[in-house]
Amino acid sequence: MKSLQGMAKPFVVFVERYYPDPFVFAILLTFLTLLLALLLTDASPSAAILSWGDGLPMLLAFTCQVCLTLVAAHALAHTDPMQRLLYRISAIPKTPVQAYALVAAASGMFSLVAWSLGLVAGAILAREVGIGTKKRGLKIHYPLLVASAYAGFVVWHMGYSGSATLAVATPGNNVESLVGLIPVSQTMLTWQNILLASLTVLAIAVVCPLMRPRDNEILEADLSALEQAATEQSSLEEANSAAPASQGTQSLEGGRTLAQILDGSRLLSLSIGGLLAAYLLMWFVRNGRFDLNLNVVIFTFVALGLLMARSPLHYVNLIVNAGSTVGLLLLQYPLYAGILGLMQGTGLATLISNFFTSIATADTLPFFAFLAGGLVNMFIPSGGGQWAVQGPIFLESALQLGADPATVVLGVAYGDQWTNAIQPFWTIPVLAIAGLHMRQIMGYTFIIFLLTFLIFGGGLLLLF
Repeated sequence: MKSLQGMAKPFVVFVERYYPDPFVFAILLTFLTLLLALLLTDASPSAAILSWGDGLPMLLAFTCQVCLTLVAAHALAHTDPMQRLLYRISAIPKTPVQAYALVAAASGMFSLVAWSLGLVAGAILAREVGIGTKKRGLKIHYPLLVASAYAGFVVWHMGYSGSATLAVATPGNNVESLVGLIPVSQTMLTWQNILLASLTVLAIAVVCPLMRPRDNEILEADLSALEQAATEQSSLEEANSAAPASQGTQSLEGGRTLAQILDGSRLLSLSIGGLLAAYLLMWFVRNGRFDLNLNVVIFTFVALGLLMARSPLHYVNLIVNAGSTVGLLLLQYPLYAGILGLMQGTGLATLISNFFTSIATADTLPFFAFLAGGLVNMFIPSGGGQWAVQGPIFLESALQLGADPATVVLGVAYGDQWTNAIQPFWTIPVLAIAGLHMRQIMGYTFIIFLLTFLIFGGGLLLLF
């Protein structure tokens, strides 16, 4: 345990002193990418700037999908049934070791269901565990608890919302002309992927408790601040339900107006939620297979949220309260889209990918796809955007070298999720819920970054 504490401490100090805010991080990456493009490609300064500017709006539609996914997941996680479930889970740990391990494992399992659920539910669980353990007198280092929740996110691309694995299974995708359709049975549902995902969640659940600091260095949760955040939702609901009827409306039963009755009708939220659920069921029946995409994930969360909400107005309040988790994403995503446009327009992304494919063999191409995926993810923290850039290059190399295309897809996917441990972009919704700053958790996730390099890289070299 002392050795892992010792390993984590330098990273914690480094992040606290030198890691910039996520928005500043995105600005610095923009100028670094611009510099690399000018040094390593033939692009002129004007061409590079135009590529960057043209890229700024490239991901606006995807940004909307991402934010809707997070907002819908946040609302779902705050419905009464989900809150009861998370509360019961949060009451399980009786020791600090159990607390860190539980949050890491649960976040990992949520992430395998959907990346957005892993971020939101993991953060809420960390917050609830922080509240519950402090009330029970357990000394928990809250930054490590929240880091454990974010650490579980590192398996998201191995699960049911994996961008690359779903993309290559979708008719009309950008690489279908190269390799045809690659069904999920050859990627996310292979025994190797399932085994590696299980090992990763288990390893994170074991390692996170081993990084806990000495008692005199423990920073416990601010109980009053966390309880205020946790009850913010119900306060908003009470304020809305207590609002006076609009002037001039006629009161009905119990002094409630027709508008208030409709706003508070659970039948209406159940009806629209049921209609959405029926459509989703017909979607899968019509397609005759497990056809999952980001839009389906969004409306699945919305349907479940409506079905679990107390009323239409309750669901509206849940959505309003979720808005704080996506504000900074809306600010930063265009910068990363600009980086994507710059890397595509100047050929920098192709240059990076071609370097790795040039030194690969049929057996090592998935591993080098993993390394390239991890590197490019630092500049483009979007699984879908990154796959659009790297996918065709690596699959073309797979055909030339005789490598298995499905394994190469997993290599890029593993790289994309791997460096999220040290890329601060996706910490934004987690920290908005948990009430911390990125610098307080990312020193610990550097250890997860090193750990998962061994698991993902070793798995690609030894199991496939």
